Amino acid sequence: MYDQWSEAVIVLTQKSDTDPGIKGMAQTSARISYGFMCLTLCWGVFTATGWIKSLTGRKALRNSHMVLGILTLSFGVVHAMSFLFLPDGFTLAQISIPLLPGTLARHELGVIGLEVMIAVALTGGISRFSSYRRFLWIHRLAYPAVAITALHSFFGAMANGHLGLLWFGGITLLVPVVLLTTLRFTPTRYLERLGLVEELV
Repeated sequence: MYDQWSEAVIVLTQKSDTDPGIKGMAQTSARISYGFMCLTLCWGVFTATGWIKSLTGRKALRNSHMVLGILTLSFGVVHAMSFLFLPDGFTLAQISIPLLPGTLARHELGVIGLEVMIAVALTGGISRFSSYRRFLWIHRLAYPAVAITALHSFFGAMANGHLGLLWFGGITLLVPVVLLTTLRFTPTRYLERLGLVEELV
């Protein structure tokens, strides 16, 4: 009986060199997560600034921002977990512990980016039990996390030989993120001079 169980475990955990399905799942989940990440940050800027509050209520904006964030993390976790089954021999420690010796830098960027986003999401859920200033400081860590994850995506596409076509799409999604982030942290007086926001009388 013990031998049958051990054989079953070996078969289930064996990494196949010929199964392209796992690699395809890792790539697809990464691309979907990247797209939702860009949408989440853009929608978060709209929520924080109230620039599109006239289209919908603030509660609806915040809830949709949370849904986009959950989708981003879900596909990001699927992407990370699929590496456990690739023939390269990733371990749970390599996909969960940042700055582990022997891990490639591009994978480290992905681990750090995903874990910072998970921390931001968790603190968003317990914001009512913390001061607003502390919550805001932690929540703004999402901006560097997006930058780190974008670098991870860039180096990953480069390593897989998909830089040309895929990163064209990646840059297309990244442009509004960079633009909105820049506008988000630009002082209001400069935006008023440019005519991007109305001057308060």
